Formats: sequence, C-alpha cells, structure tokens
Amino acid sequence: MTGVLLALGASLTWGFADFGAGVGARRLPVPVVLAVSQAAGLALVAVVVAASGRPVPSAAQLAWGAGAGVMGVLGLAAFYRALAVGTMGIVGPITATAAAVPVAYGLARGERPSALQGVGVALAFLGVVGASLEPAAEAGARKIGAGVGLSLVAAAGFGCTLVALSRASAGGAAWATLSMRAVGAPLVVAAALVLRPRGMRPSRSWLLLVAVGLGDTGATILYGLATTHGLLSVVSVLASLYPVVLIVLARTFLAERLAHLQLAGVAAALAGVALISAG
Repeated sequence: MTGVLLALGASLTWGFADFGAGVGARRLPVPVVLAVSQAAGLALVAVVVAASGRPVPSAAQLAWGAGAGVMGVLGLAAFYRALAVGTMGIVGPITATAAAVPVAYGLARGERPSALQGVGVALAFLGVVGASLEPAAEAGARKIGAGVGLSLVAAAGFGCTLVALSRASAGGAAWATLSMRAVGAPLVVAAALVLRPRGMRPSRSWLLLVAVGLGDTGATILYGLATTHGLLSVVSVLASLYPVVLIVLARTFLAERLAHLQLAGVAAALAGVALISAG
C-alpha cells in the first residue's frame, strides 16, 4: 500500500507541474522552460540529499540516474513542446503510455501481470489512437492532432526514464533524483545559452517555472521511493495517472474542449492505465 500511495502522490504532483510547464511553454521558449525548471529542481534535491545524510550509492546506481537524466531531458523537451502546440487533454494521455516501457521491462525481469493488465495495455493503445485524431476541415474527415508525434517521443523518453530511475533508486530515491538532475540540468542550461532563445516575459512566468521544477523534482523523488515499495509494473502505471489532473486543470483554466472521439480515446487510455494498476 505504501508504494501505491507514493506513486499516486507522484502522479498528482506531476499533474500540477506539467500543467504549469504547459502554460510556461506557451509564454517562453522551451529551452528556457527546461533550463529554469531543471535548475530549480537540482537545487531542491541537492538540499534534500544533504539533509538526509544517506551515503553515496554505487557507481552503477549513479550511472542509471545519469541515464535517466539524459532520457528525461529528451522526453521533457518533446513533452513541453507538445503542450505548447497541442491540446493538453490529448498530449497528457498519450505520454501516459510511457508506462508500457517499465511494464515490459518488469515482465522481462520476471514480473507477471494479470490478464486484466493485458486488457489494460490494449485499451490504452486504442485510447491513444482515438485521442490522437481530431476533426479536419472536411466533414467527417480526421487528422492527426497537433503535438501527437512529439507526445509519442516524450512517452518513449519518459518510459526509459522510469526504468532507469527504478534501478537508480535502489541506492536512495533522493540520490537517484540528484544524479538525474545533475546531468539533465547542465544539458538544458547549456542548450539555452547556445540557442539564446528570444521572447522573454514578465517575472511571474519565471516564478512559475521555478514552481514547475520543484514540483517535478518532488514527484520524481516520490516515484523513486514508490519503486522501492512495490512492483515496477504497478507503481510506474499509477505514477502515469497525471493526465487526469492535467485534463481537469486544462478544462478549468484554459477552457479546452475535445471532440467526442477524442474524449472517448482519453477515457479509454486512462481506463487502460487503471486496469493495468488494478490487475
């Protein structure tokens, strides 16, 4: 039960952080969003590690964390760009299918999900297809929604990150997150300095990005702890329920509306995630 609660806490926190990132990515260039949020997250987890007094983990565990940092940056770059150009209520459920990667990894390592979880995987896949299609100008026609391709790239990156974090967290969730941020933050800060993106906005946007970084890092620590208290194939899926929060916030504050097929797709994707968790 502890792993379940930690994973749900991570999911809730990620939902709020991702909504803030989506809003920020519509005001500022994605490299700036990444640089500020990652730097803020690195500062937070450095304080947490210093306060915990936990010994330094093994080199292999630190390496897994570093790998999570690289894949996480790639996933976040695609995700934040997708949030900026697409509909959050569609982008979120698609990226939630990242859970399929750790589920497959867990299977390969001997974890055995139930038949119900197999149904959930199929349902989630069909949901992604439905959510990805939006009405075209011609009556009855459909086209791939904006940001769908980026969302799939983000899902792949996040899936690999979830696996790497689970391996790194054996040496401590805070240390795993620190090694992840210690690699990811310099990468995005360097990219922002090289690209020198334009379009700076008032300080409120920067404060929002700091909050995003703190929330994202807090959720990452919670997820790392969850992997040490439960099956990876279960907690990774529970942590992927963040689109529920994202959809509610986008509908409440941004008045986003989805077509009927897209709503059905979103519902199917989330139901699939729920079935995987319940199984």
